[in-house]
Amino acid sequence: MSKISYYTAEGLKKLKDELEQLKSVERPKASQAIADARDKGDLSENAEYDAAKEAQGLLELKIAKVEEVVANARLIDESQLDVTKALVLSKVKIKNTANGMEITYTLVAESEADLKAGKISVTSPIGRGLLGKSVGDVAEIQVPNGSISFEILEISRDN
Repeated sequence: MSKISYYTAEGLKKLKDELEQLKSVERPKASQAIADARDKGDLSENAEYDAAKEAQGLLELKIAKVEEVVANARLIDESQLDVTKALVLSKVKIKNTANGMEITYTLVAESEADLKAGKISVTSPIGRGLLGKSVGDVAEIQVPNGSISFEILEISRDN
């Protein structure tokens, strides 16, 4: 059974672009590498040929995996999301109740998480703890070194 993943339009486009790159650029390179190695003579003792065939096999496996992800990808309709609760694609401003530090995260699907860009996965401990909360709520989040309380200050969406 394949796992359905949810993507923003931007995330799905990135995935499809990667698939296109693999098929239209990487696949022909792999075929050319095999042809070049084949032209060098005896295949029974040609390590370059064996390596090129193995690289092609790994590339085909990667293409198949990305194709499966694309086939099971679902686009998130942002217009149908409740803006009063922290959901996927919500930009949530939170305050650590212990030290008063404020930070803003955008909750995204696991495949689009990028901490440097302020995007955290809804499957991460903080993401899970914030899901479904409203402004003013306090989220008690279990982290590896204990429990942290975050107050939800603001919820918005980038449309």
